[in-house]
Amino acid sequence: MTAPVAWDGPEGKVLPVVTAPATVLSTVGDEVDPADPAVVRLAADLVATMRVSPGCVGLAAPQVGVDAQIFAVDVTGHPKAATTHGAFVLCNAKIIEASRWKAGREGCLSVPDLTGDVKRAGRIVVSATLPGSGEAVEITTDAFEARALQHEIDHCAGKLFLDRVAGAHAIYQRKVYL
Repeated sequence: MTAPVAWDGPEGKVLPVVTAPATVLSTVGDEVDPADPAVVRLAADLVATMRVSPGCVGLAAPQVGVDAQIFAVDVTGHPKAATTHGAFVLCNAKIIEASRWKAGREGCLSVPDLTGDVKRAGRIVVSATLPGSGEAVEITTDAFEARALQHEIDHCAGKLFLDRVAGAHAIYQRKVYL
């Protein structure tokens, strides 16, 4: 098993986040060439945008208007995180094993006013490549980090968490705390 190393790429710029019903959010992203300098820049921009967004633990290219299969994740310090691999970016990720299914509440920067209960695997193995090096990696993770990875992989496949809820009874107005 290989795990990604913490993101140590170039500094990125903060990009605007698109919200539903933007078409790019329902479009299957194109596979990317991880060695392409534009992909490395996009990876850096995803990390920068994720870091300035309060409560954000993941961000996929479609959320910044790019129909590509690349996303950033960092659940470090989140109270629900059991396992964490730090901040990392994956290209062309695929889930190759999934087990321990459980419902849990999710939110999304691209759906700012709603949350929903989504059934996801509590343990997954993901195969992907790292931007820049193109190194193939396989990540085994669980709990909240597994949920975050599945959420971002869904974005790359043109799906929102709303596409996975059991029905209208499982969608909630986001609470705002002052």
